[in-house]
Amino acid sequence: MTSVLGGGGVRPASQNAPPNVFTAPSTNATSVDGLSATAPPGRRVALLAPLSGPNAERGAALVRAAGLALKGDGASMLDVLDTKGTAEGAAAAAMTAIAGGAGLILGPLTAGETAAVAGPARAAGVGVLPFTSDPAQAQTGVWPLGIMPAQQVRRMVAAVMAQGKNRFAAVLPDSDFGRAMATALQQATSSAGAPDPVIAFHTGGTSSINGTIRSISGYANRRGPVDGQIRTARALGTADGRRQAAQLAKSPIPPPPFDAILLADSGDRLSTVASLLPYYDLDPPAVRVLGPALWGVATARGDAALPGAWYAAPDPASRANFDALYQADGGGPAPGLSDFAYDAAGIARVLARQGGFSYAALARPDGFSGVDGVLALQPDGTVRRGLAVFELQRGGAVIIEPAPDTITAPGL
Repeated sequence: MTSVLGGGGVRPASQNAPPNVFTAPSTNATSVDGLSATAPPGRRVALLAPLSGPNAERGAALVRAAGLALKGDGASMLDVLDTKGTAEGAAAAAMTAIAGGAGLILGPLTAGETAAVAGPARAAGVGVLPFTSDPAQAQTGVWPLGIMPAQQVRRMVAAVMAQGKNRFAAVLPDSDFGRAMATALQQATSSAGAPDPVIAFHTGGTSSINGTIRSISGYANRRGPVDGQIRTARALGTADGRRQAAQLAKSPIPPPPFDAILLADSGDRLSTVASLLPYYDLDPPAVRVLGPALWGVATARGDAALPGAWYAAPDPASRANFDALYQADGGGPAPGLSDFAYDAAGIARVLARQGGFSYAALARPDGFSGVDGVLALQPDGTVRRGLAVFELQRGGAVIIEPAPDTITAPGL
């Protein structure tokens, strides 16, 4: 595995230095408006970013981050082109870049722009490293660098199965994100040899959420026999019957038919879901609650009480050096997605020094070490990432399984 970090050089991961050590660059970054004439055709790199329009501020951050990774000699490779924040603008920028001899495209920002770029780029055999997290954009030659549902769920499934448990369920919103999480769970359990998960969707209202959780938990079948015995005891109309009914009411009901349940809600809906899980005995230690990486943001969890719940996400410590480098360059705190631009440019720098940007070179089996941990581009356009597993505890989230430092680790 080769590190993409550090403005100054390529460092194999086998060296003793940790994979997130930066080499301080010695020259100022340059960004090129239009097409540079320094690098030969096929060895140039195009960065497609919204330099005008509503996302212009974010586009400027992407350019700054990519420039940091290509400081020095690498800066001459970079051609920065404006997508104007539209699919049409992105397609036009891609065709300009390809006509100018670009061998690799970094960006664009959104899923719609990526879809517009994919056609001309694939026709020209030019790889694309967009910054979207839309899994639908992944295809041969197009590797979205956003943190994907599949990456998160695969990591959590591996962590649960490492504890000897393999029965999964999901209660998810009937939305694009909920469906993506469901597909991720189906794929992850199938790949791991676990039984098919039980998946149900709710439409967002309290009644729908309650009915969905009650149904998937098998609560009626689990509680029904006990309730029947309680009714029989009470029907005796005696003191002994009443005592027997009181004792039965305290009896634990059988556990649910799964070991872990995947959720994908946030905010008020998550609070509703979380309040119902204990009522149906779907909370730790009987059931491990799993959720998306966005739970790492306290405001996304809202008022939900989810002690013991897990989510998978990059270790914030792994991007600390990048944040410091970005801020030292005068850019203020590094905004979201700028880390993807830095990694994309770092991958370009590594491969430029090692022969070029062919699909095979991009999908190298040993992957790369980036700002958010190890990652490997797969031949089908998916990206495997080394994520940490976090547990929600009193006072915040705690890492219970560190991010792996090799792309061959289980769960990636």
